[in-house]
Amino acid sequence: MNKILVIDDDKAINELIKVNLQLSGYNVIQAYDGISGFALAKQELPSLVVLDVMMPNVDGYTVAQRIRQNENIKNVPILMLTALSDIQDKSKGFNIGVDDYLVKPFEMEELKMRVKALLKRTRQLPESMATKELLTIGEVTLLPEQYSVQIEDRVAKLTPIEFDIFNILFQNHGNMVSSAKLLKEVWGYAPDDDVETIRVHIRHLRTKINKISNDKKYIETIYGGGYKLNL
Repeated sequence: MNKILVIDDDKAINELIKVNLQLSGYNVIQAYDGISGFALAKQELPSLVVLDVMMPNVDGYTVAQRIRQNENIKNVPILMLTALSDIQDKSKGFNIGVDDYLVKPFEMEELKMRVKALLKRTRQLPESMATKELLTIGEVTLLPEQYSVQIEDRVAKLTPIEFDIFNILFQNHGNMVSSAKLLKEVWGYAPDDDVETIRVHIRHLRTKINKISNDKKYIETIYGGGYKLNL
C-alpha cells in the first residue's frame, strides 16, 4: 500500500485530505509543520508527499529543498499545495524539484487524480532506466540512472520531471511534441489550463541544456503547437 505524507498546518484541510486519501486505499501519515514533516519523511520514507507552501517557521519550499537534498528521499514525488497562483511562485517550486502544484481551494477529486498520476509516473520507469542502458543519438546521451543528459563530455543534472520531458522530446526528435502530449505522458493528465506548467519546466530544462550545448539550440518552441528537439 502506498504511504502518503501530508504536511499542512491547517488541521481541517490536513484531516480532510487524510480521510479522502484513506477512502481511496492509501496509507496516510500527517504532520502539521515543516520541521516534523521533514523528520517524518526521513523516518517513514513515503511514496509521495503532499506539502503546503505557507507554514510558520519552516515553509514548504524549504521542506521540499531539504527532501531533494536527502539521499534517502530525494526522488519522492512532491505535490505542493498553495494559495499562490503566480507563475513566479510555481517556478520557485519547480526549480527546487516539486513535481506538481495544486492551487487552493481545490476539489478532492482533483487532488486524488494528481496523486494517482504522480504515483503511476514514478512506478512506470522508462525501459532504459530499468535496464541501465545508455541512450545515444549523435553527441547527446541520456543517463537515466543519474537523471542527466550528456552532450559530448559535458553533463547536465536534471530533475526527474525535466528528465522525463527531455526523454519524450528525445524519442520524438525532429518532430513536434504538443504541450498536451507532454502533460499526458509526464503527469498522466491533460488539464486544458495548465500549459504554463510546461512552459516553466521547458524554460528550466532549456537553461540547463544550453549551458552544455556549445551554443547549439537543441530545444525549439513551436509557437501555438509545442516543442521539438533538434539533434
